[in-house]
Amino acid sequence: MGGHRGSSPTRVLIVDDHRTFAELLAFALGSQPDFDCVGCAATGSAAVELTARERPDMVVMDISLGRESGLDVTRRVRDAAPSAIVVIVSAHRDPDWVVRAAQAGASAFVPKSGSLEEMLTVLREVRQGSMLVSASTFGDAGRPQVTDEPGAASLTARESEVLGLMGKGLAPAGIARLLGISVNTCRGYVKAIHLKLGVRSQLEAVVKAQRLGLVEAGADG
Repeated sequence: MGGHRGSSPTRVLIVDDHRTFAELLAFALGSQPDFDCVGCAATGSAAVELTARERPDMVVMDISLGRESGLDVTRRVRDAAPSAIVVIVSAHRDPDWVVRAAQAGASAFVPKSGSLEEMLTVLREVRQGSMLVSASTFGDAGRPQVTDEPGAASLTARESEVLGLMGKGLAPAGIARLLGISVNTCRGYVKAIHLKLGVRSQLEAVVKAQRLGLVEAGADG
């Protein structure tokens, strides 16, 4: 999706309980021809209400909203508007938070300490179904480093289950049906697997998982 959607600007909702940050970002977006800020919300309930009413293309979500978790709010926003792209803004730089954001349905992760230029670049480049991590999140490396040691991936039990079914050639929709979860939830697990294994596709994930001994090579059941 990104900032260019034909001739229409990308409609963005900002969810942040820090009023100054929200207002500054809203002002910055308003000065860009390819963005249109449709509102700001400081709480989860307000975010869901505005999402349902305004149907934004994109939601910029603070990872912490007072006592609320921005990741929990992300799930509620995605339920209200499944096509909306969620970009998480966070002071956290631990790769685990990126994984959690992906599992919640977010498509990008940006540090709050980053520059406005970096933020706008991410908002223009982010796409549904991917996980774009801002370069400054992990310093010069640009993304978390994943080693080739079998234990380094640290997959959860559910992620391992999903990975095993991926190894059998199942798509997210089929995996979701088998596990009794929503397709969006399954896609979150797939994103997390891709992040932890340092891969970009299901085929790469399966090949690397076989090499690491996380799934059996040639397993058919």
